[in-house]
Amino acid sequence: MTAHGDQQSYVPALEALASALGDERFAWHGYANCSGVDPDLFFPERGASTREAKEVCRGCVVREDCLEWALAAGEKFGIWGGTSERERRRIRKARRAQSGNAVTSVAVTARVPV
Repeated sequence: MTAHGDQQSYVPALEALASALGDERFAWHGYANCSGVDPDLFFPERGASTREAKEVCRGCVVREDCLEWALAAGEKFGIWGGTSERERRRIRKARRAQSGNAVTSVAVTARVPV
C-alpha cells in the first residue's frame, strides 16, 4: 500500500459520489484500461517508475477524459490520463498562460479604435 491512503477504495468511492450527485463527468471510468488493474500501480512511491502505469494508459479510449478529470479535480497524486502530477502541473501552467494571453489579446483588441 502506498503512503497516499487506501487506493483500492479511492476510485469506487469517486464513482459512488459522482453517481449520487448525478455527475456524469466520472462515467468514463468504466471504459478505462485501468479498470480491474491494481490501483497501486497508478500510485507509485515517490521516485518509483511510472512507466508501467503509463503503458496501461497508452491507447486507452478514455485517456483524455481521465486527464481532463484529473486537471479539473486538481488531482495531486497518481497517474491519470497517462500523466504524472508534475506533467499535469505543466499542463495547468501552460493553459493558464494561454488563457491569460487570450484575455490580454481580447483586452488589447477592445482598446483599439475602429
